[in-house]
Amino acid sequence: MADPELQLVARRIRSFPDFPVPGVLFRDISPLLKDPDSFRASISLLANHLKKAHGGRIDYIAAARPTPQVSPTGLDSRGFLFGPSLAQELGLGCILIRKRGKLPGPTVSASYALEYGKAELEIQRDALEPGQRVVVVDDLLATGGTMRAACELLGQLRAEVLECVSLVELTSLKGREKLGAVPFFSLLQFE
Repeated sequence: MADPELQLVARRIRSFPDFPVPGVLFRDISPLLKDPDSFRASISLLANHLKKAHGGRIDYIAAARPTPQVSPTGLDSRGFLFGPSLAQELGLGCILIRKRGKLPGPTVSASYALEYGKAELEIQRDALEPGQRVVVVDDLLATGGTMRAACELLGQLRAEVLECVSLVELTSLKGREKLGAVPFFSLLQFE
């Protein structure tokens, strides 16, 4: 890890053993969000990757914010913190994918399982035109349920998912396997 920006980002991720339940090693991005230089570096690194991988072919960034129906921990996605910032950096719009019942107007939905329960995501039916190219962003890829559901929703709208990206990937949970043929990129990987 020779890149100074990537080192700056990595230093701001801290670990908490046995949170939220025994046996889980929680990767906390709070210090990264607290430090403007680290957050800026994370957005810059993700944007640079997307520019190299896709040039000007991306139409939108999609960010998901699920809240599971059953969650002893109050689990909440921080993808909304990265999606709009990344879209802004790339000069793109940001599409929101949310928990069922949180978006007005006609929507399409997809259900999926999370580490701590079940959830259902929705996107507004008119969020995209068929054939528009989208990148899905989240803060962390664990089991892959959220990203897979987001890709399914985008597929229902006949959008083209170019790639999924995240700040952190928990490789031992094999979440990228749930994405099938959709390319995936993460800045940092942890077991």
